[in-house]
Amino acid sequence: MADPMEIDDSLYSRQRYVLGDSAMKQMARSSVFLSGMGALGLEIAKNIVLAGVKSVTLHDSQQCEVWDLGTNFFIREEDIQSGKKRVEAVHFRVAELNPYVQVSVSSLPLNDTTDLSFLLKYQCVVLTETSLSLQKRVNGFCHSQQPPIKFISGDVLGICSRVFCDFGESFEVLDPTGEEPKELFIQNISQENPGVVTCLDSRAHGLQTGQSVCFREIVGMTELNGTTHQITVISPYSFTISDTSSFQPYLHGGILRTVKTPKTLSFETMEQQLHNPQLLIPDFSKPEAPLQIHTTMIALDVFKEQHNRLPVIGCWQDSDLLLKITEEVNGTLKNKANVNPSLVRCESRCARGCLAPLAAAVGGFASQEVLKALTGKFMPLQQWFYLDALEVVQPLQSLPVEEFAPRGDRYDALRACIGESFCVELHKLRVFMVGCGAIGCEMLKNFALLGVGLTRCSGEVFITDPDLIEKSNLNRQFLFRPRHIQKPKSVTAAAVTLQINPELQVDAHLHKVCPATEDKFNDAFYSRLNLVITALDNVEARRYVDSRSVSNQKALLDSGTMGTKGHTEVIVPNLTESYNSHRDPPEEEIPFCTLKSFPAVIEHTIQWARDKFESAFSHKPSMYNMFWQNYVSTFDVLKRLKAGESMDGVFQVIKVLSCRPTRWEHCLALARLKFDKYFKRKALQLLHSFPLDTRLKDGTLFWQSPKRPPSPIEFDLKDLLHLKFVVSTARLFAGIYNVPYSEKNLSYEAVTCFLAEVEIPEYKPAEKHIETDETVKKPDHLKLSVSSEEEREAISQLEAATSSGFTPESMRMTPSLFEKDDDSNGHMDFVESASALRARMYSIEAADRLQTKRIAGKIIPAIATATAAVAGLVALELIKVTGGYGFESFKNCFFNLAIPIMVLTETARVKRTQIRDDISFSIWDRWSITGHVDFTLSEFISAVKEKYGIEPTMVVHGVKMLYVPIMPGHSKRLKLTMQKLMKPSADRKYVDLTVSFAPETDGGEDLPGPPVRYYFRHESVEMA
Repeated sequence: MADPMEIDDSLYSRQRYVLGDSAMKQMARSSVFLSGMGALGLEIAKNIVLAGVKSVTLHDSQQCEVWDLGTNFFIREEDIQSGKKRVEAVHFRVAELNPYVQVSVSSLPLNDTTDLSFLLKYQCVVLTETSLSLQKRVNGFCHSQQPPIKFISGDVLGICSRVFCDFGESFEVLDPTGEEPKELFIQNISQENPGVVTCLDSRAHGLQTGQSVCFREIVGMTELNGTTHQITVISPYSFTISDTSSFQPYLHGGILRTVKTPKTLSFETMEQQLHNPQLLIPDFSKPEAPLQIHTTMIALDVFKEQHNRLPVIGCWQDSDLLLKITEEVNGTLKNKANVNPSLVRCESRCARGCLAPLAAAVGGFASQEVLKALTGKFMPLQQWFYLDALEVVQPLQSLPVEEFAPRGDRYDALRACIGESFCVELHKLRVFMVGCGAIGCEMLKNFALLGVGLTRCSGEVFITDPDLIEKSNLNRQFLFRPRHIQKPKSVTAAAVTLQINPELQVDAHLHKVCPATEDKFNDAFYSRLNLVITALDNVEARRYVDSRSVSNQKALLDSGTMGTKGHTEVIVPNLTESYNSHRDPPEEEIPFCTLKSFPAVIEHTIQWARDKFESAFSHKPSMYNMFWQNYVSTFDVLKRLKAGESMDGVFQVIKVLSCRPTRWEHCLALARLKFDKYFKRKALQLLHSFPLDTRLKDGTLFWQSPKRPPSPIEFDLKDLLHLKFVVSTARLFAGIYNVPYSEKNLSYEAVTCFLAEVEIPEYKPAEKHIETDETVKKPDHLKLSVSSEEEREAISQLEAATSSGFTPESMRMTPSLFEKDDDSNGHMDFVESASALRARMYSIEAADRLQTKRIAGKIIPAIATATAAVAGLVALELIKVTGGYGFESFKNCFFNLAIPIMVLTETARVKRTQIRDDISFSIWDRWSITGHVDFTLSEFISAVKEKYGIEPTMVVHGVKMLYVPIMPGHSKRLKLTMQKLMKPSADRKYVDLTVSFAPETDGGEDLPGPPVRYYFRHESVEMA
């Protein structure tokens, strides 16, 4: 089978940004043996097949049962009726996830007498649903090989789960952090032992002691250039390196770059680790939990081997016996655990069951460990990971045992954990999920397994997503297949979800959730919901959905991923803060002068190239078309110009018109002139304005780090990068001006032959202002002043175009919308070549196409492992929200599978604002006043005072100030009706107002109150 990485880069585009080329190619050469096709095993299979390993062998010997329908999303009712084995049922559906992965099956016995030599052809062995004795035997075999076979085992039993890793006695980790290398500018380096390096950047360097950095471009202390040093951090802006006392004095400049240092790890076998486990602690509010779960799950293994079964649901004898075995296991540990009887009894009751979301969360974690084992990319788990859902089931302990008894349907595994009554509550849920991408697909799978929103229980899942399915989605949005490309995500996801569980009611929409669609997703719509879930990829949309959820008093579950990182947030009315309660720091913008004249790093040149694309091929054509929509003819424009009338954009439009090409050769010539302007003339002008020896007022050199002096580039027909820029630019000009061309026009011979004859005007330096102030924003080109000479020239050009028969109708332009994923359109060719040439002009190391595409396209790195983990954690919180649990039960989570860490924390408790001793409010509170047709502003203020005990001092509607006493004329408004002040539309039932109140002490600022919803009471309503 051919290398999938070379066959189809678009399929893996987002994942490649996470793992990198080397790791991707290593995976494409690796084979995995995976045993156990239950909930956890299938999750792992899904994720590693999507990732693109070479081959996976799925092993399982069990028959399909009705029970599996609630835990295995690839088993169907017909598989049970036909008596298929689980591995046979899932084989085709797993293989269909990725046509470039060989998926084979095995149902041969795997037990304590099996010859394990067949495992020698695999690089990694993963066991789930396997006895402890067999796990130890297989692990011992894998550990003893040279090189060792990487071994991973995992289990989900009821509310407890675990992952164990053993990658051998000497495993090299190539990338221990998973972070992109960081570049920082240097301000100073001292001559001492040790030398102190101070960074120029205004923000803290963010480095850690023990990291290594490499130096370059230092002026003065040149001995450091090209050398790598381990650092010791001494402040947020400085650190020490080795002895620099004998080096030349530091003068200026220099860049340091963090260096990834490989790390070698040593693993012990499971046999060694059982009694002295190395544990990852995910929840620091209960640091003892991992060791307690370790003893409990080992005790379950012992129980199962002794009795050939798991404890019976609700059997007190089994519960007592498991507790006794747990205490015996604890006695064998080097560091004893405080055995938790409540945990043990909970686990005994539901060990036969399975929480599918817990399997999804742990499956994502374990799958990333498989990829680490195959590639050496990222830091592996050392060596145990335990995750529990005790908070989900602990409040249900007092329910009668009959609640948890099996009923012979697909929800038996879930019922064993949470009981029949709780299952019904999930079935009755009415959920609104915004977004059907990677997280959305995983969430729908979890809904299907949990039975969220069943038709027979009047439940429903509403989903919406305006996007169509693209090829790059298939790598992580696992509900979609190649046959679904260009079909709506929401409609397709709904149909596939019903294949997993036909009992669901899924209502799919194609609308974006935003102010423009409030007529569709209105208050009446929200009033029918139990909760809202976001599966979005941008902050703005999250903030809007959060505001609607708060306004309508609905719980919201938010989540997101970036590469191997993920977060979840639980938002519950009257208990927690909302998403809008916290604000991430704004993304730091690149100063305009830096982009225009003084790039220092490759991100600057890539952003410059993207801006040039937007300006030349999208903004200007759009502005041109819009301009001619507003004016009747060129004669009309000429008349107004000559009369001195101001018309926004007119000079830019005439400039576009004056240089319009009509043939392919004209496009080439125009592109060649752009090359000269961007990469030669710009450099010559800068060096004319600021010669290399220019000094600032304090005597320091103008051209020193981070400013880099440019070097003009002479066009060279033999340089393929030069030609790539000219041809891609010419193609884009041809596109916006609707100029036809053929493949023959693009041939190397035709292009070079024509370009050799293009005449380039001689460069003449100009005396012009070049902005150096980093605080100055980009100017509005429509508002730029034009000299009288430029005005006369524009009029002359328009007269010439008019006399030649030009009319606006004869030349509508075609704007190009930047599309990064279509290599045939030339968009990325332009951005890549323009960025690389500008980087060359400023002596900046160029980026490859992949990095350029990521930065220019603002691509968020993504991988299925993190998506699965996030969705599983969200679904666990959904169960708690449905149960109306208390504040202490809910958990927010942040994880980074690359390190790996998982941190579960309590949600942020809602804050209350005190207005008076007996009056306070939170973001969840909303006061209401109902008026009538003639209700005045004065009556509104009196009504608020009478109902809530406080008199408003200010009333605001959106950005409109309805009543501010200090404003002239506002006191007269008190007699005006509310309807006249706000002029509501006929269908408007209410408005939300912001009110403020005077503080109790004189001289203080007015205090904002909660939103006041004012209801208009029309005559028809009063009569009703």
